[in-house]
Amino acid sequence: MAAVELQLAPGWKTYWRSPGDAGIPPTFDWSASQNVKSVRIHWPAPRVFELNGMQTIGYHEHLVLPVEITPQDPARPVRLSVSVELGVCDDICMPASLSLTSDLSAPGAPDAEIQAALSRRAATAGEAGVTDVSCSVDPIEDGLRLTAKLRLPDPGRPEVVAFETADREVWVSEAVTERRGGELISMTELVPPNGAPFALDRSGITMTILAANEAVEVRGCPAP
Repeated sequence: MAAVELQLAPGWKTYWRSPGDAGIPPTFDWSASQNVKSVRIHWPAPRVFELNGMQTIGYHEHLVLPVEITPQDPARPVRLSVSVELGVCDDICMPASLSLTSDLSAPGAPDAEIQAALSRRAATAGEAGVTDVSCSVDPIEDGLRLTAKLRLPDPGRPEVVAFETADREVWVSEAVTERRGGELISMTELVPPNGAPFALDRSGITMTILAANEAVEVRGCPAP
């Protein structure tokens, strides 16, 4: 387990993997690494920002992003090399590029900041008490309208739902969300590059419910 740490200037922020309409999603290229079979990022729960009537999702000033490394040969050292493309914002937003390298040798020592970031991960549907999930899908002129209904406890705070699809080329609109007691209803629009209705992989839908500094991640959305 390693981490990418970003320390931003006061007042600046960067974006979560699904940053909202106005954000820049980060990308990571690990291909220059040595003795690395796979890389899995563990995202801490992000915050929701409102600026000029637009909603974005990300992290403020400081981010420790845990990275789980599976080596090709556990007996050999790992050399991590990553190229990162990301957006950073204050009053204006701009793209940034980073090239980072680090040598990892076993066994390593526990790191308090990485452990704290891992503890802030999104809760699973089971952990959060989600008891029912369904999605209705309707065609629109340039794509699909997706309406999700979830039964889970009301946190007593405003909730924002971020939708993701398996196909990252599909544009996802800011969701409109309401509470009806124990039921959360959220609607979004999905527009593919060709601007037409398409076959949606329901198993590839991820819904992240954000409330204050906590998150719940629900994977998959079957038909009612």
